[in-house]
Amino acid sequence: MTGPSPAEPPDPVPEHYINRELSWLDFNDRVLALAEDQQAPLLERAKFLAIFSQNLDEFFQVRVSGLQELVRAGVAKRTPDGMDPLDQLRAIATRVDEMVNRQAAVFTKDLAPALEDAGIRFCAWDELGDDDRKYLEAVFEDKVFPVLTPLAVDPAHPFPFISNLSLNLAVVVSDPSGTEGNERHFARVKVPAFLPRFVELPDHERFVPIEQVIAARLDALFPGMDIVEHHVFRVTRDQDYELSDESEDLLEAVESVLRERSKSGHVVRLEVEARMSDSVLALLRRELALSDLDVTVIDGTLDLSGLWTLVGLPRPDLKDEPVEPQTQPALARSESPSDIFTVLSAGDVLVQHPYDSYATSVESFIDQAARDPDVLAIKQTIYRTAGQESALVRSLTKAAAAGKQVVALVELQARFDEQANIERARLLEEAGVHVVYGLAGLKTHCKILLVVRQEDDGIHRYFHIGTGNYNSTTATLYEDVGILSADPDLGADLTELFNALTGYSRQAEYRKLLVAPNSLRVEIQRRIGDEADKGAEGLITLKMNSLVDPAIIEDLYAASRRGCRVELLVRGICCLRPGVAGMSDNIRVRSLIGRFLEHSRIYRFGADPVTAEYLIGSADLMPRNLDRRIEALTPITDPPLKARLAEVFEIELTDDVLAWELGPEGDWMRVTTEHGVNTHERLQALAVARAREGRDART
Repeated sequence: MTGPSPAEPPDPVPEHYINRELSWLDFNDRVLALAEDQQAPLLERAKFLAIFSQNLDEFFQVRVSGLQELVRAGVAKRTPDGMDPLDQLRAIATRVDEMVNRQAAVFTKDLAPALEDAGIRFCAWDELGDDDRKYLEAVFEDKVFPVLTPLAVDPAHPFPFISNLSLNLAVVVSDPSGTEGNERHFARVKVPAFLPRFVELPDHERFVPIEQVIAARLDALFPGMDIVEHHVFRVTRDQDYELSDESEDLLEAVESVLRERSKSGHVVRLEVEARMSDSVLALLRRELALSDLDVTVIDGTLDLSGLWTLVGLPRPDLKDEPVEPQTQPALARSESPSDIFTVLSAGDVLVQHPYDSYATSVESFIDQAARDPDVLAIKQTIYRTAGQESALVRSLTKAAAAGKQVVALVELQARFDEQANIERARLLEEAGVHVVYGLAGLKTHCKILLVVRQEDDGIHRYFHIGTGNYNSTTATLYEDVGILSADPDLGADLTELFNALTGYSRQAEYRKLLVAPNSLRVEIQRRIGDEADKGAEGLITLKMNSLVDPAIIEDLYAASRRGCRVELLVRGICCLRPGVAGMSDNIRVRSLIGRFLEHSRIYRFGADPVTAEYLIGSADLMPRNLDRRIEALTPITDPPLKARLAEVFEIELTDDVLAWELGPEGDWMRVTTEHGVNTHERLQALAVARAREGRDART
């Protein structure tokens, strides 16, 4: 499956673009702002500090590592905004230094004291009484000491391999016996990842960082030696990789890369605590071959991703009110396992998670298909799923055991989920599911599920097309939309798309689906152009995770210059500059950041919400999505469902609680009007109202 060549602007003008990497840091800065929000529940703030840390780890493992490789290779190619790789690394280092120390200050000076007032306290070792120390010493002896391995560094012991994202203690010792004079020795102690980041004291209210527990008992690791100094550090390694085009077995190739990645990958970043001595820092830099740009000095606790553990504490008073997913009224009328097919035969159903229940829509659809004796085949793409005991996996294995034709297209290259997907693929294969791995060189990112059913009047197709992964966990955390339908043309399109993915097919055109890399880019650009032709009567409204593609950005600028209004909802990266006189006067860019991750992609072309064209699907407007992935967008044509999407846009474009707006200089500012529109609360209230109306109608 191949598509048209990417349509790059002939001569990008740097002033037209915001740097991709710096725009991503802006997004993570907005996440950090949620942790700084003193009006938010305390454990929600702790969660956002953890998310900020995890986001930054992934950014360094993938994006910064790629830039470093370009610098080492002497590649000075500039991005559309005019920066070369070294320019970007310098700008990133400056921004990250400011952000991580802001994060440390939020935790140390604001959140930790507030949590202490609420009965959750982070304690330093030297603040503890004798009883607490005895308890922690017992924990150390029983659970920590047996799994620690101090590694000396001397002529007989080379500097050890420091694994990715591991927390470590750099320890300097000396021999008090005097046999070696005042000679000092360096050793490294790794904190195994399976140990808790914060050790809980018996009252379940106080927590001590694990590195402090270990540091207090270094005498047990180095008996007979004097502990001269000890410091905490952390290493991030390159975790991106490329598969060889010569690989004949994709599964074997991915497994090989994962094995290699676990024991290699150049060091991308060194995080150290501010009190680390110059001599120890110099040793680490020398042994890890790092420059100043690669070192982040943090005046506070390292690795705050461990704050995730606090989110599970039974303190509902310190968390957001739980959201109760609602069952769509049409699906709530189901009275038998096969009734969902009757519902879809009567009309399409649009679901928006987490407000609409994933369990009673998508999972119920798959489960009913697995149990229905008239279902002949189930075909599904799997990008990121929940654990092996997920309802999805159970349904697919149940269907295969019942003799149905079950095909699972598992994307092995879903970054950081590769091992989980390999395990899932093997489990499905053992159950009799036909597992395929997609097309070489193209990630399968589309979210599609097809059910083929024998009925009295012939074969019928039922399906789900969504914007999010088939994952019950993220369905409660990510905002996504999807459609359940029996549309014959779309069903035929999905049949042909699955044939292209699992067999030999050069299918390039589809009845209704827009598919990348075949037609999606061209069709999106055509629709932008058509709307631009309407001038001031035109309106383009696009909701996505990221807007990066230069050709699309230039088309949006052209539309703006012709008077067409452009409303953009971009959660993460946005390389477009809005509000620039003469170029993007008619473009507005917003970003919604809150308790749910805005993950859906919804595209609308037209000013009249009734007659406008709506598309939903898996693709962001990035070169990789348009040119190097299998993506699918589907039109939404049913008037009530179009009205639902119009309602989503109306709410999100008037939000003044979660919303940020992007300025022409690339600065993001919080929206501060006083309407009090919170998208997440408003959409939840609407879902509850729909469910209540459905119940009232049934009674």
